[in-house]
Amino acid sequence: MTEKLTTYDPAEDLTSDEAMALFMAEAFQTNDAGYIAHALGVVARAKGMTQIAGQTGLSREQLYRSFSENGNPTLKTTLAVMKALGIELTAKVPAAA
Repeated sequence: MTEKLTTYDPAEDLTSDEAMALFMAEAFQTNDAGYIAHALGVVARAKGMTQIAGQTGLSREQLYRSFSENGNPTLKTTLAVMKALGIELTAKVPAAA
């Protein structure tokens, strides 16, 4: 008998603000801009892309396209989505090694 596998969607497991914050914190630790953008898209889908679109004034289609695997969201779009999600971007001096 063959097993039928389905595609895993991490957005389904992000059911709390804490889980979403942890997911984004781990994405930021990679320092990979593409992965961070993808992770932001996952969190936006978990919250509800229609809700995020309404809060940012962007269309759902634009958001899906911007945060897709091949997307390249502008800083303006990224900041608007982060604000809608309640995610803050902060700067700090790294600890001395």
